[in-house]
Amino acid sequence: MKVTLKIVHSLVLTLMFSLIACQSHEAKDQSELTPPIFPDYVGITIPCNLSPINFGIQDASRIYATFACEGNVLLSIEGNDHIEIPLNDWRQVLSKCSGKELQVLVSAWTSQAPDGIAYSPFKVTISPDSIDSHVAYRLIPPGYEEWNKMGLYQRDLSSFEESTVIHNSQNNNGCVNCHSFNNYSPNRFMFHARGLGGGTVIKNGEDLKKINLGALGPNKSGTYPMWHPSGKYIVFSSNTTRQSFYSHCMDKIEVYDLRSDLILYDVEKEDVYEDDRFKDSINWETFPAFSPDGKWLYFCTAKAVNMPSDVQKLRYSLVRVPFHEQDGSFGSPVDTIYSASQQGGSISFPRISPDGKYLLYTWAQCATFPIQHREADLRMIDLATGDSIDTSILNSPETESYHSWSHNGKWIVFSSRRIDSRYTRLFIAPFKDGKFGKPFLLPQKDPSYNETLLYSYNIPEFVNGKIVLSKDQLSELFIVE
Repeated sequence: MKVTLKIVHSLVLTLMFSLIACQSHEAKDQSELTPPIFPDYVGITIPCNLSPINFGIQDASRIYATFACEGNVLLSIEGNDHIEIPLNDWRQVLSKCSGKELQVLVSAWTSQAPDGIAYSPFKVTISPDSIDSHVAYRLIPPGYEEWNKMGLYQRDLSSFEESTVIHNSQNNNGCVNCHSFNNYSPNRFMFHARGLGGGTVIKNGEDLKKINLGALGPNKSGTYPMWHPSGKYIVFSSNTTRQSFYSHCMDKIEVYDLRSDLILYDVEKEDVYEDDRFKDSINWETFPAFSPDGKWLYFCTAKAVNMPSDVQKLRYSLVRVPFHEQDGSFGSPVDTIYSASQQGGSISFPRISPDGKYLLYTWAQCATFPIQHREADLRMIDLATGDSIDTSILNSPETESYHSWSHNGKWIVFSSRRIDSRYTRLFIAPFKDGKFGKPFLLPQKDPSYNETLLYSYNIPEFVNGKIVLSKDQLSELFIVE
């Protein structure tokens, strides 16, 4: 009986779409294929508070799209080579179809189909699970020559509003990098400002200050950061980083370390500490990450090799060590979670899911900067069993690298070069019952913006609210005396 009702409902929906198309926006031809839209939103699952999923069709002179839920048409819209859904109309669609499937029918008029072609309907599932309100990221040229043209930005994920947190023109044209947030808070975060008048900028509630990590404790600068969930500490790797350029390889740039250690910054005491086990030159430690309960510190470690000549021998394992919040000390033993010598490859960017069950990381064949490795993929470990989780749906033949979990663990955002192999773009994927769903490109008001933007997205981090830094505050921080 259920199967029969499902078939009848499908026939009614198809007939309804056909009547709409015939009555007002006739397309002469029919296709059994789904429409070749960009971005590819066919069959995806989206959060109930996402911005409109505007899309286009190459060579189209006219597009007509209808959105329906449970047999009721909620929205019809027309465009030239792409559609732009009004924000208020889209929010009504999300509200009425939350937890259900949105059926989308698209017709297009192109040079190959001048009389129009009506494609087979496709579905978009509207998840009742929301996503964090914002995502923060750097925008930076993908090469190395124009590194002094960059900034830290934020995007409202429920709309298309993008705003600047800080542009490096406010920092004497120095580099701005490695931002990190405490529990997704827009009022508790940090970033590095390199160059003239630079330092590590920390916003802790109403307090905004710039510190010189290298002048404290062991006199080591900070690189890759991670806040402790309590907000009392920030752990950094302290890296001596270089880059090489190749003429005979597909990957033209290799970024690598000559040394890397771990240091811990006490936010309240404003001091830096280190552990003797993680400061020698025999092992290199990098990419620290606290567990959500704050009881463990995960990080990547490798035996030192002669760089850059032995870069292909450089492989990072993943380990963890207990952390004691009371006094900021590291315990023992050091447990190996992933052994590069036994399991192969090299690990970067460990990120634990908010429920503490899974660890998502980036895998590459070697080294420590996967954004320059085409083979780099996202992989995941079940921390309770040690088993690998299938993440093939997230990956492509191009680079997948930096990634972050949403605060509720229902979504991830990650960077990928799958669009054109050169520029990193942001993709979002759902996570439910231990499985990832089909990733989709961050929606834009004009879909072509995803192809024409000549900057790469870098270090996407979810944030629960809009970051506010006044220009006056920033100007005071970066005065060169």
